[in-house]
Amino acid sequence: MHKIDMALVEMTMDVMKYVIDRLSNTKHKIGKPKKEAELKALVGETITEQGIGGEEAFKLWREHLTKFNVPIDHPRHLAFVPASPTRAAVMFDLVTSASSIHGAYWMEGAGGIFCENEAMRWIVSLTGLPEGAFGVFTSGGTAANLSSIVTAREYWRSLNERNTVEKGLIITSIGAHSSIKAMAKVADIDVLLVDTEDRLEKAALQKTIDDLTIQQRQRLFAIVATGGTTNAGIIDDLEGIAEVCDKEKLWFHVDAAYGGGALVADSVRHLFKGIEQADSITIDPHKWMFSPYDCGAVIYKNPDLAKKAHSQQGSYLDIFKDEGAHGFNPTDYQIQLTRRVRGLPLWFSLATHGTDKYKEAVERGIELALIAGRMIDTKTHVELVRKPSLSCVLYRRKGWHAEDYKHWTYENHKKGFALVTPTKWKTGATFETVSRFCFINPDTTESDIEAILDSMA
Repeated sequence: MHKIDMALVEMTMDVMKYVIDRLSNTKHKIGKPKKEAELKALVGETITEQGIGGEEAFKLWREHLTKFNVPIDHPRHLAFVPASPTRAAVMFDLVTSASSIHGAYWMEGAGGIFCENEAMRWIVSLTGLPEGAFGVFTSGGTAANLSSIVTAREYWRSLNERNTVEKGLIITSIGAHSSIKAMAKVADIDVLLVDTEDRLEKAALQKTIDDLTIQQRQRLFAIVATGGTTNAGIIDDLEGIAEVCDKEKLWFHVDAAYGGGALVADSVRHLFKGIEQADSITIDPHKWMFSPYDCGAVIYKNPDLAKKAHSQQGSYLDIFKDEGAHGFNPTDYQIQLTRRVRGLPLWFSLATHGTDKYKEAVERGIELALIAGRMIDTKTHVELVRKPSLSCVLYRRKGWHAEDYKHWTYENHKKGFALVTPTKWKTGATFETVSRFCFINPDTTESDIEAILDSMA
């Protein structure tokens, strides 16, 4: 099963050529899904006692199954938060897998962890956090947010005995990412939502805290601000929230999973003022730092607090913490023990292209959002819901209702033309269905935007 021969080498080359050919290529249609029964009828049995052979399996994938996926880096994939990994990052993701490195402990993965740490130092430098701050790569924003909040909760519990028996409480806004509520459920803590989908301001946060009952205030241990909401690219009042957290002695976490990449952009860096005062920050390199899935990151102002919260104990693990195996152990700073060195593709891409190219690519996403905003203003059948923020644009098709947006989305997807999905935006007391662009891929063109908008006419 582990035999190495020329057929396998040639197949590997075919896979690499296939992958590179598909990157950012509009000649390929955006794939559309089929029901499982339809896919089964198309390819038949693939897992058999004798095996169908690598060549046949790859043929089924290349000629059939790949057509029913949406390439996250397609220039007209503007839904959710897409991604656009560089060719260098994709290639080194193959190397990462082929290297078979366990990235939990320095003793096993020193070379790979060294490279991850090089990339992490660059990310930390963007935040402006003080000396000593550091982080680790996770599987994504949910794992990063969970790791940070568990660290905050364990620190809060260490402050007094009462906190060890209380159910913790955090505050965030209704515009926060869905992962905040998801990770709170896992951590068994309560979430109080400030009713604003727009910017969470200092005054609104302070009022929410002042209105808590005595028992709620005793349970409150952290505030989660957002550095670029997924829905609209909104950056909370980070400086004001930092002041409230300092005054109220609360952990200050910034979820910048999507927006954190914009810290590299001179045009919007000032909007993140206050992030340097955070106790922890989430940033997803697989979003706006052009890494392949899955690659998130959590950064701590005081990594020792994370180590106290997450370091796992076991007799078979003792050797990893012995003086002879001394080094940085990523598993000590987040919820996962077993982990791949998922920061390696980012390191290779940064080393290959340099950080100036990253700055240019992020600035292009911001520019595309502004271009789309101006284009929408010139057309009579669409209008902006709010000004573009970061690389997100919310707009409405005049006269349309929720079903119209869904039908339009499915039709464009069915044609393989584009994937642009609706969302909801709260105006006053009601939620309205609108359309949304999120620009990540610098290969998206003005003509792509124009064609999508015209398809709504």
